[in-house]
Amino acid sequence: MTDYRYVLITSARNEEAYIEKTMQAVISQTIPPEKWIIASDGSTDQTENIVRKYANEWDFIELLCVQGDRNRNFGSKVRAIHKALELLVDTGYEFIGILDADISFGTDYFELIFNKFRENNLLGIAGGFIHEEEKGEFIPRPFNSTGAVPNAVQLFRRECYEETGGFVALKYGGEDSYSEVMARAAGWEVESFPGIKVLHHRHTLAAEGRLEGAYREGKMDYGLGSSIIFEILKCIGRTKVKPYGIFAGCRFAGFISRYLVKEQRGVSGEFIKKLRSEQYSKIISIFLN
Repeated sequence: MTDYRYVLITSARNEEAYIEKTMQAVISQTIPPEKWIIASDGSTDQTENIVRKYANEWDFIELLCVQGDRNRNFGSKVRAIHKALELLVDTGYEFIGILDADISFGTDYFELIFNKFRENNLLGIAGGFIHEEEKGEFIPRPFNSTGAVPNAVQLFRRECYEETGGFVALKYGGEDSYSEVMARAAGWEVESFPGIKVLHHRHTLAAEGRLEGAYREGKMDYGLGSSIIFEILKCIGRTKVKPYGIFAGCRFAGFISRYLVKEQRGVSGEFIKKLRSEQYSKIISIFLN
């Protein structure tokens, strides 16, 4: 079973309402992790007490308390992940998963994902499809894509993670997208699988406010080096999702706010070339089809 040796890292801040669902999902897996580091990123609620309760019962769970920034932000999240990685240097594993603290999934979730890795030696990052609740039913989240893995459930082949440098702290987030671009540039494949279901118990962007989150995501796209043409086309596409145009407008406003002041980006010129090459290929394929 050495092919299935994996570790998990979760950065959690004030997740008392959801984290127990995530913990129940992990401890019920047909293939449990070698280690699961849950980094409490400055939590002030009952998150740490909940984790301690499970850590006392399950040897593979470990609580790491880190003094995060006062406000929720993505740089603090990445730094917490890096601290958790330091605790895993003596743990043998072939896969590393970054797991959010507000999701759950079936008992065979990781077994199904590992089967995908077994079938494809070039698969570097994999995960399931995110489902969110609408009118009492969990349905696929709009803009799920087989070509991108949600940051809530990114599972890396260790070789891929280390070869591409892992997560980097970016001002407006996007560390998951950064990792995926770097992985593809290095010859790895990135794929999420519609038939493998992940339940997201808090709607995307709800933690920061949905309009504020959309505005921040626009700034994130700018910070990653996204082409303005690609950003326009993406936002036009997102006007088809309810509430029509509002989130797309906020996202583009965030992008253009940084574009107009020519804010310095937090990624290299080489990375921007890689990203835009992918984006231009997508644009060409849209018009050819």
